[in-house]
Amino acid sequence: MSGLHVVEVAQWQGSGAATAPRLREGAVRLAELIPAGRRRTVPLANGVGKARGGVQNADVLERHLQAVRAALAEVPAGDLTVIVGGDCAVDLAPVEAALSVFEDRLALVWFDAHADLNSPESSPSGAFHGMVLRALIGDGPEGLRPARSLSADRVVLAGARSLDPGEQDLVGRRGIRHLCVEQLAGPGPLLDAVRATGAEAVYVHIDLDVLDPQIFPAVGTPEPGGLGVEELLGAVRALTDEFTLAGVALTEYERTEGADQEEAVLRRIIDGLFRPDQR
Repeated sequence: MSGLHVVEVAQWQGSGAATAPRLREGAVRLAELIPAGRRRTVPLANGVGKARGGVQNADVLERHLQAVRAALAEVPAGDLTVIVGGDCAVDLAPVEAALSVFEDRLALVWFDAHADLNSPESSPSGAFHGMVLRALIGDGPEGLRPARSLSADRVVLAGARSLDPGEQDLVGRRGIRHLCVEQLAGPGPLLDAVRATGAEAVYVHIDLDVLDPQIFPAVGTPEPGGLGVEELLGAVRALTDEFTLAGVALTEYERTEGADQEEAVLRRIIDGLFRPDQR
C-alpha cells in the first residue's frame, strides 16, 4: 500500500469498558507504529459528556464526529486513509466518506468479536461503540447518524462471536452476511461473501478484539475463540488482492503497563498490512 494517510482518533467515550481511557494512549502508540507519508491527529475532548436518548456521552461523541468529518475533508484525494482509534465508533465518519466516493460499489467488512448492531433501546450499556454498525446501516440515534447509509446486505461480519439476541435477529432480518472464526481459516468464504454483495471496493474495519485474547488481550471486551494474527492478515490480503481498498481502521487497543508483548503482535499486523516487503 502506498500514499497512506494516518488519522489518529483517540476517542474513548464511545466504549463501555471500565478501562476505556486506556484507548487514548493505545491510539497514540498505534498511530506511531504505522508507516505513513501524512499524519494528522483529530483534536478531541478528554472528559465524559451527557447521556441522551440511551447513548452515553452523546454530546461529546457528536462533537467528535464533526471533528473527524472535518479532518477527513482535508485528506488529499488519492491517499488511502488509515483510521486509528480509539473505540469502534470512530469509524462512522470514515465509512460515510468512503460511501460518498464508491456509493453502491462499496462493501464493509467488519472484523470484530462483536456485531456492534445494538440500538439505544437494545443496548445493555448505552455505549455507542456497540451501536455504530447499526447506525451505519441507517438506524442511528439523533446526532450520530451518517450522511449516507450503507445497505445492510453489503455488510460482512467477520469473526463476530458475541451477539446479543436482538443483534442476531437483525442479522437475519436485514440480510447481513456473518462469517464465524472457523470460516475465516481460508479466504474462500470471505471472498465469496464480498463478491455476493456486488461490490468493487471494500472498507476494512478491524477491532483488535477479533483476535483471540490469548494472543492479544489488550482490549476492553475480550472474547475467547478469536482469530490468530496470520488468519487476520490472510483474510485482509485476500480482500485487497481482489477489491479496491476504500479505507481501513484499527481500533480498540487499550495499551497496558507491560506493552512489549502486545506491541510485538501489533508490529506483526502492521508489517503484514502496510509493509508488503516484510510479508
